[in-house]
Amino acid sequence: MKTPFHITKNSSRCELLMPTEIREILRLAQINHLEVIPLIQTFGHMEFVLKHKEFAHLREIPMYPNSLNPHREESHQLLHAMIRQVMELHPGLRWLHIGSDEVYYLGEGEESKKYFSKNGHTVEDLFICHLKKVASHVVSTYPGVKLISWDDMLRGASAQKLTGGVEGDSTILIVMCLEKLDAWHFSLCCFLSWLDSGVTKLVEPMIWDYTPNLDVENRVALIEKYSQSGFQKIWLASAFKGATGTSQQLTLSDITWKTTNVGYRWYRRYPMIFCRDWPSLAGRVLCELLPVGIPSLAVCLQTLKNGAYSDQVAASVQNVLGMSSLDTENYTCEASGSFPGSDVLILITQILFFLKAPTQEFLERNRFVMARFTEREKTMIHPIMVQQIEPEAVSLLSNWTLLLGDLQAALLKIFPDVTVDEWIEEHLMPYYVQLQQLVQDLNTALENQT
Repeated sequence: MKTPFHITKNSSRCELLMPTEIREILRLAQINHLEVIPLIQTFGHMEFVLKHKEFAHLREIPMYPNSLNPHREESHQLLHAMIRQVMELHPGLRWLHIGSDEVYYLGEGEESKKYFSKNGHTVEDLFICHLKKVASHVVSTYPGVKLISWDDMLRGASAQKLTGGVEGDSTILIVMCLEKLDAWHFSLCCFLSWLDSGVTKLVEPMIWDYTPNLDVENRVALIEKYSQSGFQKIWLASAFKGATGTSQQLTLSDITWKTTNVGYRWYRRYPMIFCRDWPSLAGRVLCELLPVGIPSLAVCLQTLKNGAYSDQVAASVQNVLGMSSLDTENYTCEASGSFPGSDVLILITQILFFLKAPTQEFLERNRFVMARFTEREKTMIHPIMVQQIEPEAVSLLSNWTLLLGDLQAALLKIFPDVTVDEWIEEHLMPYYVQLQQLVQDLNTALENQT
């Protein structure tokens, strides 16, 4: 959940939720017996802050705004302010997700290199140190709040390192480190964290994997390692849409398979399963909208509830969502439904599967259309060629105009203008504009011949 960080004056209003909006979300969640768990990035994926000039000096690599420099006290002051804002807006919070995934280029900054050369630590040590420092601040400032973090940066660490055991010749190592601690407060913190990381007592790792072909045994081994390290609870995270590409539509069968084979297998032991909704990837444009993913989410939840996907699960989802059919293999059937947002699902399905595909075929494979018109050709094109192209072009353009108007009206009932404009511009307008230009060229060619 994005929050109204007042730290920077340059934040765009459309990117943020206002306090009144957050309070309304919390109110609706409570009415519907849902518990909100905010997520705040505290290490990687910090572009939303580090892209601004006033915080650029806190980057791990000056050129890249993705990762925070963990060595500077100002970095932690920034995180404390952000966390405070989130906590103030969520009274009675039980869980807080502190992100910490994909901390790209960690250890490649100049301060990190100096730190490694003086102390002989690894990237895993540096990550664990920062994670513990952030987590310790939260649990000491907000007693009773449980922390969740993404697990990928912990995967390379041994069970011994996670529990705080020193690997190798501990006596020599301790002497070497102690000789260099005087001028390094951060190093002292990391050294003590290394001896007793305590991270297993502070956070609950969330194992994420959104790949279509999940390596089940590998993930089972990872769960076992975390369990042996002392983590009391382990979360499992899959995705019900949009996880592997900006135009990727994960089939329900892929997600159901992942949820059933990994999630349910461990559900009785670690009843913490997370089905993630991906609206965008790596700060790029919106890839999918929530209404389109609601049937997929419903299938995932019902599969977890029943232990496996079955005709009974499909019938239950169809009944709850008011759908006449449910295609869990290709998801290219005629969409239907009576749930909130179903009109968006129906329109997007019509456009993507029944209009976009024939438009691509027409624009990219029709031998008359493939040759783009130069200004000279517009005055010389034969009427027969125009007759071969124009009827289908005009028909497609008419269908696009009608459905785009309906979709825009449906989307504006749910999303802000900027979201609607972004999604339509990115995913639909390229085809619409090409058709418009083609029809215009054809009309120009005909006018030049009269």
